[in-house]
Order: sequence, then structure tokens, then C-alpha cells
Amino acid sequence: MGEPSYFDRMMSHLRATCKYYTGYPKDLGPSRLIHFTSEREFVQLLHEGYPVVVAFTIRTNLTKHLDKVLEESAAAFYPNVKFMRVECPKYPGFCISRQKNEYPFIEIFHSPVQAASQGRVADPSITKYSVKVLPFNYDQSTYGFREFFKRHGIKYSDPI
Repeated sequence: MGEPSYFDRMMSHLRATCKYYTGYPKDLGPSRLIHFTSEREFVQLLHEGYPVVVAFTIRTNLTKHLDKVLEESAAAFYPNVKFMRVECPKYPGFCISRQKNEYPFIEIFHSPVQAASQGRVADPSITKYSVKVLPFNYDQSTYGFREFFKRHGIKYSDPI
């Protein structure tokens, strides 16, 4: 084949350098979105010390868009924030324990706090996490997650 035209070179350069969505699929590299397999894996992920965004979903047209948003956000915040997707029909016990009945919903786990430091006599191996529920009508995008993290003081950069 011959040399690509000026227009083709310009468009490929624009797609490679533009940080705004131009209508073409973004190359996000390997998926950074973690799929839920067990509660043990989830607890291990929490103990790493990073905030964890968990999307509780069922298969609908809305979740197809949410999957794309989660993939893009997981790539943008990697490795400082972990994104996990739970398919509730596969793991009903874990989803029912959240006591929600509208799907999809997103919860953000962050800031481990030792239970013994709260003045109660408790097992020192118990760790409590703050949980924020992302409102359904909130901007579900990478920018929306960043603003939510800022508003609630969730550290989304390197923990020091």
C-alpha cells in the first residue's frame, strides 16, 4: 500500500493525542476492571489500602454503558484506585448483604480505621471502612468520579 494521505495522518495523530472523546474507541490497554469472584478476594483487595469502587450490576442496556465508563475510569485511576464489578445474579449473597434493591448502584470503600481506636473494646484485627454510595443521578464518568473523590476527601493519588 502507498503512503497514507495527509488527512489520515492528521486524524491518527488527533486520536492519539486528544484527551477528549472524539467518537472513536479509546485504546485503554489491558483491562484494569476487576471482576468479583469471591468475598475473600474482595477483602484482600480492601487490605491493600487503596480506595475500591464497586459497581453492583445486572445485565441491562444501562450496564453496557456503565461497563465502558468503569473500564475507562479504571484505566485513568490505576493503580491508586481499584474498580470492581459484581454481577449480582451470579453472586446474590454478596449483593443482598448490601440491602439495596435498585440496580445498578456503586459503592466506594475507603479509609481503613482500626476498630480499637474508637474507644470500644473490640478485636484489634477488625478493620472498618468508610463506605460512600454514589447517587444514581450522579455524573458517571472519569471526571464525575474525580469530583466525587475530591468532594468526599477520598485520596485517589499515591498513598504516602
